[in-house]
Amino acid sequence: MSSAMTTRIFLGATALMFFAFGIWSMTDPAGMTTRLGVEVGGPAGIFEMRGIYGGVSFGAAVMCLLGALRQELSFAALCFVATYMGGYVLGRAASFFAGDSAQASSWAFAGFELVMALIAFALLAIRKT
Repeated sequence: MSSAMTTRIFLGATALMFFAFGIWSMTDPAGMTTRLGVEVGGPAGIFEMRGIYGGVSFGAAVMCLLGALRQELSFAALCFVATYMGGYVLGRAASFFAGDSAQASSWAFAGFELVMALIAFALLAIRKT
């Protein structure tokens, strides 16, 4: 399988994952955060969860889908996934070294984010210019 086809499949699958997480975050933000062990408080808590987790996930899904469908956008989409997921990995590493605690689900997300970032970086590295 060519690296272009692998990239398209990766970006398409990533778009589906972002879309699913966005739906969950938009339709049940309190349930989503509770399941992840996060307590949302304040008058704008749910409003922010819908925007940050739901809206951003939908935007990420669109970027990945465009990269999967249009060859000229695949580089930008891979860069997005690598930096977005890499940013999560960096932030979670900082939490780890700061001694913060996390549930098993948070560690699962951290592992997922690391794998996604590594795949995106690998696809960027083998990409033909």
